Amino acid sequence: MFAACSSTRHVPQGQYLVDKVDITVTDNADISEEQLVNYLRQTPNHKVLGFLKLQLATYNMSGRDTTKWYNRWVRKLGRPPVIYDQELTDASVYQLHHALINKGYLDSEVTVDTVHTGKNRKVEVEYMIKAGLPHYISTIDYNIPDSAISALVAQIPRRNRLTPGDLLDRNRLEEIRSGISDMLRDHGYYAFSKDYITFVADTAEDARDVNLTLNLRQPSAQSPDRRHLTYLVDKVVFVTDYNPGTDYGNYDFKGQDTVRYRDITVLYGSDHYLRPQVLYEASHIMPGRLFSQHEVDLTYEALGRLGILRYVNIDMRRAGTSPDGQPLLDAYVLLTRGKKQGVSLELEGTNSEGDLGFGIGLTYQHRNLAHGAELLSAKFRTSYESLSGDFNGLINNRYMEYAGEIGITFPQFEAPFLSYDFKRRIKATTEFSVSFNYQERPEYTRIIAGAGWKYRWANRQNTLRHRFDLVDVNYVYLPKSTIDFLNQIAPSNPLLRYSYEDHFILRAGYSYYRTNKRQPSGNTLGRVLFQPSVFTIRANFEPAGNLLYAISCLTGQKRHDDAYRIFGIQYAQYVKADADYTFTKALGPRSSVSFHAGLGIGVPYGNSRMLPFEKRFYAGGANSVRGWGVRTLGPGRYASRNSVTDFINQCGDIRLDLSIEYRTKLFWILEGAFFIDGGNIWTIHNYDNQPGGFFRFDSFYKEIAASYGIGLRLDFTYFLLRLDLGMKAVNPALDEYRWPIIRPRWGRDATFHFSVGYPF
Repeated sequence: MFAACSSTRHVPQGQYLVDKVDITVTDNADISEEQLVNYLRQTPNHKVLGFLKLQLATYNMSGRDTTKWYNRWVRKLGRPPVIYDQELTDASVYQLHHALINKGYLDSEVTVDTVHTGKNRKVEVEYMIKAGLPHYISTIDYNIPDSAISALVAQIPRRNRLTPGDLLDRNRLEEIRSGISDMLRDHGYYAFSKDYITFVADTAEDARDVNLTLNLRQPSAQSPDRRHLTYLVDKVVFVTDYNPGTDYGNYDFKGQDTVRYRDITVLYGSDHYLRPQVLYEASHIMPGRLFSQHEVDLTYEALGRLGILRYVNIDMRRAGTSPDGQPLLDAYVLLTRGKKQGVSLELEGTNSEGDLGFGIGLTYQHRNLAHGAELLSAKFRTSYESLSGDFNGLINNRYMEYAGEIGITFPQFEAPFLSYDFKRRIKATTEFSVSFNYQERPEYTRIIAGAGWKYRWANRQNTLRHRFDLVDVNYVYLPKSTIDFLNQIAPSNPLLRYSYEDHFILRAGYSYYRTNKRQPSGNTLGRVLFQPSVFTIRANFEPAGNLLYAISCLTGQKRHDDAYRIFGIQYAQYVKADADYTFTKALGPRSSVSFHAGLGIGVPYGNSRMLPFEKRFYAGGANSVRGWGVRTLGPGRYASRNSVTDFINQCGDIRLDLSIEYRTKLFWILEGAFFIDGGNIWTIHNYDNQPGGFFRFDSFYKEIAASYGIGLRLDFTYFLLRLDLGMKAVNPALDEYRWPIIRPRWGRDATFHFSVGYPF
């Protein structure tokens, strides 16, 4: 159908479709054509896989009568043809030329050549660049009349300064201007801006070396200050009942209750909804200290984490001078309260390996439980899933879950030994929670009760995040009917019996997250920022049972079935660690390739012969090797017996995942993907009921499963729906055909996955 539609169907007579645009640098290998593409004002219609203009083809399927709904709908799905525009071509030449000048190529030349094909009504555009030789900085002089500022500039680290031999890059010069201005504003120079800083470049004729002078001028004679002055913070005043629609200059403070707490003043309206201590801990601006823009920004961030606040504005106002003549500032922190309580209802549909279901979630939140912006959250969720298959002899023929959790989150570290200053410096939260979960599956019924105490903290950019689980307690209980059923179907399977005994887990944990992905800022209007490459690192470490084991040994407790117990229940002892790395390389603004590697290992010891079932790894599914369904791959060469106990046997202690995926935007909100996955799981002991699952260094690589496939995604901005089709390529299972990629069979090798979000 696409082939039947001419690519120039909607190109007006006498005009041309931009078919191809190239940039050729003729004399300098250091300049990347890819970096210059962003300066072009006109580019061809996007090509999928480098050759198919799918969006244009979709648009061309529409008729010319735009009064018909079908034509309007198809045009919205596609993209109109890019019509050649001479003015935009000239603008591209101008942009390219100035981009080269900004990078230090002052003698660069840009020409353009167009090739028109009258018969096909298409045009090819080539921008030819002769960059010439770049200009380098030879010497740097600083003309700073103010000795105090000169001393501060001299303290700037070398990595943030210009050095002889650097390219004369205007973007770099702008960074230096902004950096000096920010540094001075952090050292009390409230009225300073980068407009006071200029550069003068002295170049001799035919010379490539530049003598650069940085000039930092004094304020003009008409300015209130004849020289650059440092400002001292005199007062910090919190106004807790501010109306954003009110002119602050005429704001009436009458009737407000004034409370002094340490070094701050709090003006309350009708309600003392936030304790003064909370505001004091959130404020990085303190009386008696020099003004610092950095401290203002930190105060914004700290107050922004208080969920009870809807609006925050900090107004720095000149307040005369001190007795020794130093200018003063008063900081007025204007706060507007948001909604204190809220209830939300969530409805969701589920599709697990073709079994359809639904879930309902109800959440209640109180955002200011004890007048300290504490967040109380109570969640209840129930879900139901109709399962397909033969359920003869099983306990249930459905999957049902009822879950509840109550938690309270404090907007800072909560510990008695931490100082106010430490709490201010760290962007952290403290969470306490208790939870309950009731599950019914065809194979078992179980109840899980838990409680946790954890800390979370991050850097300002939220690119580095930590989580420390100080205490996490879980009790897993299986009713007698489930135990009797499991003993009946697998009386000689110790793995099954051990995995489904009642057990108790007391663990700690640490999680690490690092990325270079930039978050949308206010001046980007929430748009996703284009980055040439993005990486993400996730790592988790969790020890369990060590404290209980030490207490058991020190108190001389007796073992039962070769294990210690607490309250008559065996507790687990193990250590578990896993890590994932993802790297995404942009091939352009509309396509990318993403690589993922994951590794995990869990080792039981002491009081445990094996990991608890819920702590073991599994392979297959929407986020693993997608040629297999969830929990249907491995461990190692283990072959599924199509029995009701396979869900227990197909888990392991070691995990390996490898994936590469090509992603491209197709049209509308539709994206396409091609992927290759590899991986498997293994056991660290040679269990009789998992033949072929034991990890061996000399053969594990032969047991790595592989799959390939395609995917379609619907990107709704706030969430993404994903449908993937995975095909088995290499099957390591015993008694299975090893090379399905050579002789694929749809019923044997194909697996569909429906999920939310990218796989990695």
